[in-house]
Amino acid sequence: MSSAAADIAGSGQTVLVLGDSISAAYGIQREEGWVALLDARLAPLGHTVVNASISGETTSGGLARLPKALGVHNPDIVIIELGGNDGLRGYPTSRMRDNLTAMARLARDHGAVPLLVGMQIPPNYGPRYTRAFQLVFDEVAEAMQLPYVPFMLQDVALQEGFMQRDGIHPTAEAQSVLLDTVWPTLAPLLDLTGEPAG
Repeated sequence: MSSAAADIAGSGQTVLVLGDSISAAYGIQREEGWVALLDARLAPLGHTVVNASISGETTSGGLARLPKALGVHNPDIVIIELGGNDGLRGYPTSRMRDNLTAMARLARDHGAVPLLVGMQIPPNYGPRYTRAFQLVFDEVAEAMQLPYVPFMLQDVALQEGFMQRDGIHPTAEAQSVLLDTVWPTLAPLLDLTGEPAG
């Protein structure tokens, strides 16, 4: 390794992704998922990506797991992609708000920058709950002044070929679009001087 390459590797940051099935590459090969694509994009720059996502995870589960993940991986950035399963199970939005806020505070207390990724749920849950669910992410992002991606699936949810048959999980073809959705918010946090290849 050249001295320049060593300098880059030594200055790299660690990105921890705490998510659910959307980030755990449910229904596709894990190496096809958007987090794996992010890792491939950042590895040449010396950054490390840790995928701590679990299919079916809720905000309560993420909050319970986060302290250990922070201690083990000591991340510089924590991407919080949770809440979808809370909504699909009809959990109280107040509990989701408290959990997301607590996770953001834990990350900050550990010296990491939390990045919040929002989600939406199908309209069949009723307009009142659907709206309240969506507002939780907006409210937490505003109250905590977080870097924020309002809707992870904004460019894939209604596109043909981008969703699996269940209508909930993106296909392998959609993963690069998911990365492109997160990238504009994440890149400035990494102090990148240029756009990496890929």
